[in-house]
Amino acid sequence: MPQGKKRTLEKNNHNGTKPKRLKVTHDSHGSVHGVVLACGQGDVGQLGLGVDITERTRLAYVEIPDPVIQVCAGGMHTVCLTNTGQVFTFGCNDEGALGRDTSVEGSDAKPGKVNIPAPIVMVTAGDSHTAALTDDGRVYAWGNFRDANGSMGLTTNGIEKTPFELIQEEVIVKMVSGSDHLVCLTDRGDLLSLGCAEQGQLGRIAECFATRGGRKGLDMILSPGRVKVKRFKTRKMAQFCDVWAGAYTTFAKEKETGDIYAWGLNNYYQLGFNDMVNRFIPERVTSFSEKGSWSMLSGGQHHTVALDSKGKVYTIGREDYGRLGLDKNCGEKQEPTLVPALQDFTCVNVAAGGCVSFAVTNDGTLYSWGMGSNNQLGSGDDEDQFVPTKVAGKQLESRSAVMVSAGGQHTVVLAKSIENGDTNH
Repeated sequence: MPQGKKRTLEKNNHNGTKPKRLKVTHDSHGSVHGVVLACGQGDVGQLGLGVDITERTRLAYVEIPDPVIQVCAGGMHTVCLTNTGQVFTFGCNDEGALGRDTSVEGSDAKPGKVNIPAPIVMVTAGDSHTAALTDDGRVYAWGNFRDANGSMGLTTNGIEKTPFELIQEEVIVKMVSGSDHLVCLTDRGDLLSLGCAEQGQLGRIAECFATRGGRKGLDMILSPGRVKVKRFKTRKMAQFCDVWAGAYTTFAKEKETGDIYAWGLNNYYQLGFNDMVNRFIPERVTSFSEKGSWSMLSGGQHHTVALDSKGKVYTIGREDYGRLGLDKNCGEKQEPTLVPALQDFTCVNVAAGGCVSFAVTNDGTLYSWGMGSNNQLGSGDDEDQFVPTKVAGKQLESRSAVMVSAGGQHTVVLAKSIENGDTNH
C-alpha cells in the first residue's frame, strides 16, 4: 500500500529548533521525465502556446525549460512540475490561480515559474485554485474557491495571489482537487479537507452548514479540517492510503481493507450509490468495494472513470456525449461498468474532465472519449466519441503518453520519447 514515511521525531530539540521533517513519498508522485503536450481551447492561455494560439485540435508541444514529471489541468489554467521540483503555470490568472505576477501582457499565456521556498513533489489544480506539496509534506496553495454565490476566497483573508503555506502541522503525502475543494492525505492515513461544501464534497460539514459554513462562518470550511470516518462494520476509525476527487466528489481508499469510501454530489450515481442522494459524510461504496481492488479514480462533472489493480477501465454515472465510453444510448450507470473497447489492454492512468474521459495504456497509447466540441479529445475534429478512440498526431509519432489531465476545456498530456526515454523536443 502506498504510504508516506513516518515523521521524524528528533529527541534532541533542546535548542528550540523544530524537528527535521523527512522526505515524503506516495505512489502518485511522478518520476518519469517527459514533455508537455496540450490541446483544446486556449482562449485564456491555458494551452501555454502564447496569446496568438487559442485552439488546438491535436496535441501541441509546450515549451518548458526542464523535464516535467507531472501535469495538471485546472478549469482554465495548467500546472506543470519539473524534475527539479519547480512549478510552472499558465492560463487564466483572474483569481490568482497562476500564483505569479502576470502584469506583463501575454505572460499568462506562456509557462512561468512560481516562487515556492521548497522543492515540490506534487501539484494539483481546481477551477481557480492550485496547490503544491513540498518534499517534506507541507502544502502551499494559491487562488480562490467559489460556490453558487460566487467568490469565497482561498482563506478567510480572501483570494491568495501568491503561494500561501496552508498546512504546516501535519505531514501531507498526497493532495487532490475538485472544482472548488482540496483534500489532503496525511502520513498517518488521515484526511483534511477545505473549500466549497455545498454538495457534501468536504465530507465533514453537515448539510445545514454547507453554504459558507452557515452561522459558523467561512472559517469552518476554509480552514483545513479532519474528515472522520468509521470503518465499515467496526467502531474503529478508518485510515486511508489514497484519495481522489471529481468536480464535486471525493473518493478515498481504506488502508487495511481496500474499501472505497465516497462523498459529495451523486445526482447521476457518480459516487456509486444507486439512489441519486448526495453524501455529506463518507460512506463505504458497496458497488466499488465489492467489485475488486482499485488503483485510481477520476471524476468529471457527472461521471467517474475508475482503474482497477489489473489495469481495466470502468465508468459510472451520466451517459450523454459518450463520456462513459460504452457507446450510444448506454443509459446512466449505477455501478462501475467495464469499458469493453479497452478490456484487452492494461491501462496505467485515467482521467475525467467535465464531459470527457481518457486512458493511457502500459505501452503509452492514449485513448479519449466523450464530448468533442472543445477539441479536448485531441482527435483533430470536434465530433463526440462514444467509445475510446486512439489519439494520434505528429507530437505522438515519436512519443508515448505517461499521464493525462483534463481541464474545463483543454487537455494536458505528459509524454516521453519512445526511442530512449529522453525529453528533447
